[in-house]
Amino acid sequence: MHIHVEGIEGLPIIHEGDDLPALICERTSFSEGDILCIASSVYSKAKGYTRYMSDIVPLERAIRIAGRTHEDPRFIQAVLDCSTDILLEYPFVLSEISTGHIGVRAGVDQSNIEDGMLILLPPDPMGAADEVVEAVHEITGRSIGAIITDTCGRSFRRGQTGHAVGWSGMTAIRDFRGDVDLFGRVLKITEEAVVDEIAGFANFVMGESHAGIPAVVFRNCGTWTGHDNLYFRPEEDLTRALLKKECM
Repeated sequence: MHIHVEGIEGLPIIHEGDDLPALICERTSFSEGDILCIASSVYSKAKGYTRYMSDIVPLERAIRIAGRTHEDPRFIQAVLDCSTDILLEYPFVLSEISTGHIGVRAGVDQSNIEDGMLILLPPDPMGAADEVVEAVHEITGRSIGAIITDTCGRSFRRGQTGHAVGWSGMTAIRDFRGDVDLFGRVLKITEEAVVDEIAGFANFVMGESHAGIPAVVFRNCGTWTGHDNLYFRPEEDLTRALLKKECM
């Protein structure tokens, strides 16, 4: 397998109302089966999923948490507004959003946007990925896959990596259960989170500061079979249960 990876260069600073798929298609050509990764932050900017800090009035819980984390209470209020469940309040807010994704500060971001503004995760990242796939097909006639990425930390390891928060045109998991290894033993538990692996490498190409590459194309990744149950159900998630116990 020879996979080709291309960062899309030359994109302008994105603002609300910009046609992001069209801007990307102007700067690269697509082949059947390509996978396009787009940073959630730039997708959200194009769609207007942003907030002005000056419009946010922090409530009591946000003020209390901000007093411990030493962050702006308005920022914390935005995080709480985007969250459906809070797993941890300190030393940082770890929360779940409506899609089931769990991340630090609900993915609310202050970087790569004008002062005084916040970028929110797309409220429907799966729908966002579907929309990108449809737009690229309409423009180019090519059928591709799409992944909406966000940068997240990991338990037990320092540093952040890219994660998939929305995807279309592929399953999230490549399921090896029932297959056999090199010695003929049947695999019983191996489920590979392919969309996260691709998102992680896309994040490596995008960079985290001023590189200006919010979109990456992967070619020749092949196809796989599996499922989309990327998130543990609450009753399956041991880490979540322990964190919730600590917060009580």
